[in-house]
Amino acid sequence: MYKDFKLLTHLKKKRYITKKAYVLAPTTGPKLTVHRDSGLIELSETVPPTSEQESTLNVYGLLGFIKLWAGDYMLTITKREQIGTIYGKAIYRVGAFQILPLAENLSSLNENQRVQEQEFVDLLESHLKNNTFYYSYDYDLTQSIQRQNQFSSEKLAEPLYKKADERFFWNRFVSSKLIDASIDVSNFILPVMQGFVEFNTYKINNKNFVWGLITRRSRHRPGTRFFSRGIDAEGHVSNFVETEQLVLYDGPSASQSVEGKIELSYVQTRGSIPVYWAQVINLKYTPRLWIGESRKSLAAARAHFDEQIRIYGPQILVNLINKKGYELPMGQAFARTVEQLNDPRIYYTHFDFHSECSKMRWHRIQLLVDQLKEKLIEQGYTYVKTTENGPVMVKTQTSVVRTNCMDCLDRTNVVQSTLARWVLTEQLREVGILEQNQKVEDQEDFMISYRNTWADNADGVSCVYSGTGALKTDFTRTGQRTKAGALNDLSNSITRYVKNNFLDGNRQDSFDLFLGRYRLENDTSAKTHNPFDESKALRVRVVPYILLFALFMLILNIVRPGYSGFQSVSSYLLLLLFWVSVLISGVRFALQHGSEFVQWPHLVKLPPTDDVCEAGGFTEKGNMSPPEFAEKRPL
Repeated sequence: MYKDFKLLTHLKKKRYITKKAYVLAPTTGPKLTVHRDSGLIELSETVPPTSEQESTLNVYGLLGFIKLWAGDYMLTITKREQIGTIYGKAIYRVGAFQILPLAENLSSLNENQRVQEQEFVDLLESHLKNNTFYYSYDYDLTQSIQRQNQFSSEKLAEPLYKKADERFFWNRFVSSKLIDASIDVSNFILPVMQGFVEFNTYKINNKNFVWGLITRRSRHRPGTRFFSRGIDAEGHVSNFVETEQLVLYDGPSASQSVEGKIELSYVQTRGSIPVYWAQVINLKYTPRLWIGESRKSLAAARAHFDEQIRIYGPQILVNLINKKGYELPMGQAFARTVEQLNDPRIYYTHFDFHSECSKMRWHRIQLLVDQLKEKLIEQGYTYVKTTENGPVMVKTQTSVVRTNCMDCLDRTNVVQSTLARWVLTEQLREVGILEQNQKVEDQEDFMISYRNTWADNADGVSCVYSGTGALKTDFTRTGQRTKAGALNDLSNSITRYVKNNFLDGNRQDSFDLFLGRYRLENDTSAKTHNPFDESKALRVRVVPYILLFALFMLILNIVRPGYSGFQSVSSYLLLLLFWVSVLISGVRFALQHGSEFVQWPHLVKLPPTDDVCEAGGFTEKGNMSPPEFAEKRPL
């Protein structure tokens, strides 16, 4: 349906008011014309004459439009990389993009608006550059194999964007101009998914098959690690991700005919603990934990699990957080919520990952697999076989394992890859790729790729949420914990700390802008006030410079003792002590006023303070500015 497009910038050479447009011209079919002066779109059969073409640009799809001060901006895909096919249907990763303003210049904007406009465009560019997007022109990446095979014939005949799962239709907001158009422009609406996709061909027992992963991130309750936690009133949880493991097999005859083709699928989900909770950044490595009122959490959790059960069937909840220490209250809140729901379709188990697998005892993850084995057998997996009469669902997956840790990144991915491996053994045995006495773990060449793909998946999910690759991927890649992996985890943890405290405010703004949580037309105050203005007290602005200078002087005097000019040892030591005391005082001041030093989002306010509380009491009601949100709580 989709072909390569030519983007034609239609500008008359005269300097007075003329007709101007962008034209998207596929190799066949109608062309899409976007009028730059009015923003109106229409279909046409011709492209502008060469004499009227200012420039041309190859594009491979239209992400959509977003409205800023200067009007609409058109978001286009300008590079792509094919990463595989699903039965001849190509899957692409977005390689590059371009943001094109419909307005010819910004002369109509005042200074405040021009400054904001550049900030908004920078946020869009950052979001598109720092996230990984996938799409297909004729395969629905947003739907699992099981859901696609359960579509009615009428549903299958609909345009791709109408069949897409709206949770994973990442550019749904920016596509609204096309979706809501008065004319049918379905051929130009391209659902794009944010997540991870990888496929490769393998051979086991001289039988070729394709194995891969599709990971889909929900566009609901989006954001970064510490600015998006828990659940909202609609039942959406932070960092909700669906991962589908696929096997495509042509059958033992390996013929080129369609008949006999086999599709196997296994779906798991992950998502933040579905209660109201938060961690408010304040320069401390582990921010203070706030847990919401159980009554509100219960209503939101009920909405969450009603939707999950409707989509996936009964829920097998695997909670991996610690059963003592800092994480204990979260485990108690989750268990209490599940108990109060009292839903027979929900099975809950708490596996203290760090305790069970401490001291490098990573083989003990098998204890969890053994505990869930009956549930895994009962839930099954998707098995579709193509016959002369079309696809037939031999088996369906009747429930889903929903795994979580605190961030739903590191521990979660290790466990998901282990459960998926157990299921994969069962699948490959059933279709005859593995003998009944064989396991996937015995296939060394395959397991190298299997582990690396799951580790790459972990990094793909983690980078968007936490800002770094996942932790514990050395175990996922090699099957064992290593010292090099521990050092890499330390590096990632330090990087996470820096990004979460000093960079994630802007990253959160980019989510909120691209996904439509913030809309400029709804922000009446933006006309007179720049939402990106951040006025900090003088004491806050100067402390970082004082710390840097004190650290520099301390190192300089240690490396070059004679630089101070002091002759006596006692004077020299007093000088060192002075700079040490300046450093200690500066650090103590920063920690005491940590919320004033970190970077907060500018576009969307943080949740109301009555949604979360610290154990022992609740806070004042209403929205607060970021420093108040962190500090005006009972100590």
